[in-house]
Parts: sequence; C-alpha cells; structure tokens
Amino acid sequence: MLTLRPVALLAILTAACAACSSDPEDPAGNGAGGAGGGAGAGGGSAAAGWETLAPLAGGPRQETAVVALDGRILVLGGFNEGGQVVADVEIYDPATDAWTIGTPLPEPLHHANAAVHDGKLYVVGALRGPNFLATGKVLELDPATAAWTEKTPMPPGTERGSSAVGVIGTKIYVAGGFRALDAVADVSAYDVATDTWEALPALPAPRDHLVGGVVGGVLYAIGGRSGGIEGISGDVNAFDPEAGAWSPRAPMLTPRGGAAAGLVRGRFLVAGGEGDPSAPTGVFDENEVYDPAADAWSALEPMKNPRHGTGAVGVGDRLYVPGGADKQGFGAVDTNEAFFYPE
Repeated sequence: MLTLRPVALLAILTAACAACSSDPEDPAGNGAGGAGGGAGAGGGSAAAGWETLAPLAGGPRQETAVVALDGRILVLGGFNEGGQVVADVEIYDPATDAWTIGTPLPEPLHHANAAVHDGKLYVVGALRGPNFLATGKVLELDPATAAWTEKTPMPPGTERGSSAVGVIGTKIYVAGGFRALDAVADVSAYDVATDTWEALPALPAPRDHLVGGVVGGVLYAIGGRSGGIEGISGDVNAFDPEAGAWSPRAPMLTPRGGAAAGLVRGRFLVAGGEGDPSAPTGVFDENEVYDPAADAWSALEPMKNPRHGTGAVGVGDRLYVPGGADKQGFGAVDTNEAFFYPE
C-alpha cells in the first residue's frame, strides 16, 4: 500500500509520466499542463525563467519516472548516488515547496514508463538492476485501496523501459524504448478497460530515452537515441490512432536523448539531455519549446543546472524538473528546479 506522511492519500492520487493534465485525452500528463497552481518557491514570477526549489528529500536520484498527482509531483524509482536501484517514492508539493516520503514501489525499478488513467497510477514496463534488464510488468495503484495490483504484462518480446508514454481514451501508449541493451521501435497500447495489449505500427526508427505525450488526441515521440549515448536524434513523429499511422513533424532545434519534457499551456517544453560532445560534462543545457499547433520550435532560457536522466512534468504554468544527473552517464544530484512559462 502507499503510505503518505503527512499528506492524505486521497488528496494526492489523481494523475501521473513523464504529470497531471487538464487535457481529458492525456490524463497522465506525460508532459501535459496540470491543475496545480505552481505556487512553489518562485510563485508570482512575472517573467519566464528558472526557479530553485527544495531538493529531493531522500538525496540524489537519476533515471526516475516523474509524475503529477493532483498538482503534486512524484519521483519514482531510479538510481541513487551510489549507483543502486531503488524503489523510493517521494512527493513534492509546489504550494509548500516541501517533500513527503511515500511507500516504495513493489520492487526497485528504473527508467519506468508511468501514466495515469481515471485517477489510477500505472507503471507499464521498466528496467531492472545494474544490467538494464527490461521487464514488461504492469502495475496499477488504486487510491481507493492504496495498493499495487499486477495487471496483464507486456507480451513476451516487447518488454521495455525508457519509452515515450501517453494516454488517449482508455489506452496507455508506449512508443520506443530500451530492451536487450539497445533501442527498439516497438509501439503498443495497454487498454486499462480490458486489461489487454495491442501492437501498433512501429516508430520510423528505433529510439530509447525519448520523450513525448499527447495533444489533441495525437501521440508525439520526440528526440531520443539509438546505438549509445551519442547516437542522438532530433526527429519528432506524431501518431494518429484514428489513421493508425506515424507522420513526421518539425525536428528539434537541438537533437538529444535523456531529456526531461512536459506539457505546459499545450506546448512541449524539453530541457537538458545527454550526448553533447561540446560540453565537458556531456550534458545539454538547452531548453526548447515545441508548439504542436504551429509545428514549430523556439529556444527558451537554458537550464541553470543542466541535467539528464530525469522526467519532468507540467503543473499549471511551470515545468518541474526534479533530480537527474549533472554529468553524462552516472552523476545523480538532488537538484529540483522549475521553469516558469507564462505563455
């Protein structure tokens, strides 16, 4: 069960991957702007920019899943600063700039694919252990019982973590990811109503450590990599479930993998990432915004503390980026920042 101290469970469990969303077609957020006020440490800011927030309570962590629940932000699993995989769950409240400790995941996981549908939190595939072994385990957390339940796993041979995730209707879409130490192009959907999986048209090319989400009933897969950390891609592709096909969109200004992304005001904000040969740390500081309606990218203020290996989530008018690593590969930090995006 999930124990939250001192925050009441039912006040928190409302939405979640890569966020709480006001978009009914993307309740998991997966980058979608949420209902929270984003009042945090920098509440009331008039101009766009980065704000420093309270660091992770449990110490540095990277390769996490970041989700939003009723305007609060959860950080799930990942590696700690000692390189150990953990099952820790921490909850950040933007209104108070404070952290709460939750009961851990059923097992230590990293690079988890997380989403929410109808107030329930789902983990649909992840990676295990120091060898990055893929698991297709599907876990559901019901706030009514505060208990994790195992559901139908991903079909054999499709297990993966580090995917782009989005929710449309009753289905959680999982695009790309990492399996058997390589990127895959697999795309599949889990129907929470029927507890079943279906295979969908593959991505145009294999990618892991990509980001994405849903806008207007369309799933976006952004960036990522294949063949290692420096095999980065700037490709953006969109999947229309009604047409059952992928189509290209304007590429990223700065190709990268391992970035953090979220939806704020209906636009994707993509920050950080790794594989930058021009930086001594190998970490990108770029922060860019993609407008799906215009199919166009713009540059924003770079990260104050460049990171990779964490998720992000849009809540209200801010993108929250907790934890991650400040150097390519392993280098976990407890840094927690938000980018205020007024429009």
